[in-house]
Amino acid sequence: MSSSCSVKLSSIVDNKIGIVPNKENSAIIYEFYNYMQEKGSSDNHQVNNLKVVINFANFLGPNITFYNICKKEQIASFLNTKIKSSDIDPDKKWITTWNHFLNRIKLFMRWLYNYYRQKQANIHNNYD
Repeated sequence: MSSSCSVKLSSIVDNKIGIVPNKENSAIIYEFYNYMQEKGSSDNHQVNNLKVVINFANFLGPNITFYNICKKEQIASFLNTKIKSSDIDPDKKWITTWNHFLNRIKLFMRWLYNYYRQKQANIHNNYD
């Protein structure tokens, strides 16, 4: 692992997550970061995932939480902001970026779904 990558990771964690416009999303991103840390994910993997998730959270703005995402069109509208016109990107390199963002968001949303289910199960078990 290069030291520049870990500096970048700490910079993202220390400076970017906290300024996400929705505080609940910010807390969820911290939980996702903790999950990746516990799993032993590489710094590079964490940086790539966090950049995309933070970008998505900023796109959602202050009034929509990740838990409110229930239609694929909500994710598609974010992904489609990565599309560039043929004039700007004649080689259609944007497709690689679009797919990169899609795969990172898929990973995050799967984690979120399982995390939320586990959280709900824990709440339910505490009341039994």
